[in-house]
Amino acid sequence: MNFREQRENFRNKKISAKEAVQEALCKVENDKLNIFISNLRDSAEKRAEEIDNNFEKYKDRPLSGVPIAHKDIFCTENIQTTCGSKMLSNFIPPYSSTVTRNCDEAGSVMIAKTNMDEFAMGSSNETSFFGPVGNPWNDSLVPGGSSGGSAACVAANITSISTGTDTGGSIRQPAALCGITGMKPTYGLVSRWGMIAFCSSMDQAGPFARDAFGCAALLDAMASYDGKDSTCSKRDVVNFENALAEDFGALNIGIIKNIEDLGINNDVLEAYEHSKSVLQQLGHTLKEIDFSELSSGICSYYVIAPAECSSNLSRFDGVKYGYRSDQNNISELYMKTRSEGFGDEVKKRILIGTHVLSAGFYDAYYLKAQQVRRMMKNKFEDIFKDVDLIFMPTTLDQAFEKNRQDSDPNRMYKEDLLTIPANLAGLPAISFPNGFKNNLPVGGQFVGNYFKEDLLLNTANKIQEVTDWHKMTP
Repeated sequence: MNFREQRENFRNKKISAKEAVQEALCKVENDKLNIFISNLRDSAEKRAEEIDNNFEKYKDRPLSGVPIAHKDIFCTENIQTTCGSKMLSNFIPPYSSTVTRNCDEAGSVMIAKTNMDEFAMGSSNETSFFGPVGNPWNDSLVPGGSSGGSAACVAANITSISTGTDTGGSIRQPAALCGITGMKPTYGLVSRWGMIAFCSSMDQAGPFARDAFGCAALLDAMASYDGKDSTCSKRDVVNFENALAEDFGALNIGIIKNIEDLGINNDVLEAYEHSKSVLQQLGHTLKEIDFSELSSGICSYYVIAPAECSSNLSRFDGVKYGYRSDQNNISELYMKTRSEGFGDEVKKRILIGTHVLSAGFYDAYYLKAQQVRRMMKNKFEDIFKDVDLIFMPTTLDQAFEKNRQDSDPNRMYKEDLLTIPANLAGLPAISFPNGFKNNLPVGGQFVGNYFKEDLLLNTANKIQEVTDWHKMTP
């Protein structure tokens, strides 16, 4: 059941919030894919009863009576928040993030916290301290990362919506590999307050759903100005659900010249070519654009992101909160706590980040990476003078086998090649199912100009009105 159907059933009193929650919780408890870290049955049932008892108060809210799962990177008051790490395996926040609080106020019921790559570092959901997540289409394959648990939750029909975060593609990549719709909003549209930081200048929370309609409704709930987040943008409120019915007319859509030279799988390219013909049938004009700088983004990202991660994760030292090693002196405490509390991928990125920020290497690496980032931003600004949206595949491959990190770590990092540029520039982007091959889904993505989420959602929704890829389930 998709989000629209589930919400309508509640509003028409065909099903109560408690019945919907109990059905979802039953699926959580029978999960065989390691999707969840926390099962919140007691609090969820209590919350559902409150909504049912105050039906008139909640019935018209964006997420009225709908179960939701949150990525375990969002702090939740008095509920374990681990960020997929041993370091925070015993952390109970005394407050809730703005995102989870907004979703509560919009009428949703949090039933579980989803598994994720440790501190959001990974492209396959295999770096979690709690073990890897399986892909609902084939449990021997990865669901993508770092928000793989949230994507798998929707793909497996456990909940119709979930939340994730996107730093270099961590919403769009798992959405593509799991055959659902996922959106990274413009940087600053959704508050980061209470969201555990990885790379503060790129981290952005966003929605997962089976289709653009569900993403629009969830984004309506998530997006709000927040004075507690200094990077949050104060803008006029836009109703994204209503924007789905607007007529934006024929668009100029940018198609990247020679994109096939970037190492994209033939099956992914075939789906991409078919989607281009769908766009033309909808009346849009495809315009070839030169974006030869695209591949430079990944080089810039893997300097800047580890640098910020090195700084952000310095707070986890065994003194203030989280895991603490039993040592006799402060130096040993720091060393043992961090070596025992962090996984290999996190430690690798901390070391890289510390190195590129150190004296003698700052100018050679970090400063140059920031210059490339500015170049990418300027390039996007030039492109959007001539086109309304950019269309390209979301990923290089379909869902791939587990343990690729061991056999081909470079290929793992390259999986983010097509998603990273939007993060570097802070632009909004949406991934949606646009094909099916080898019994696995394929994803395509639109990248838009700043705060054009309404246009992105509207265009994806128009495609989903004439195609059925988003209706396919494992």
